[in-house]
Amino acid sequence: MRRGIIVMALLGYSVIALWGCAALKKEKELSSTPLLEPQTMLKFSDIPVPVGFKSLPKDSYSFESGNVRTAVLKYQGKANPDQVVVFYKEQMPMYNWNLLNVIEYGERILNFERENETCIISLSAKGNSISLTISLGPKPRIFKKSEKPLK
Repeated sequence: MRRGIIVMALLGYSVIALWGCAALKKEKELSSTPLLEPQTMLKFSDIPVPVGFKSLPKDSYSFESGNVRTAVLKYQGKANPDQVVVFYKEQMPMYNWNLLNVIEYGERILNFERENETCIISLSAKGNSISLTISLGPKPRIFKKSEKPLK
């Protein structure tokens, strides 16, 4: 009887130890995944795009005139969506963009701003493929009570 209890205890310990090792292995795989790097050739020099993402020019447009820029730039690539979010959280401040918020509901949306512009980065995943959209535009002008809007 005592021998049976010892065998059961050893068996239970073995199962728990193996289960823990499997969980550690999965965690190690996620942490050992290389970080995303920015591309060297960019449409706008102050908005990074992860290496490996291909531009979709037929689905994109951009306009620049003086200090005003507007664009909707679309890209396709393969990456972990969480890594892309981390990429933009780390990279955009290096280009003087301030993170306003991150919205995650299957699709992920990151909102950035700086003095005169806003940038919205949205990504949606289908399998291991990610569709990335970068929307850039001027910040709307907010009128003070003493100012009259232009007609």
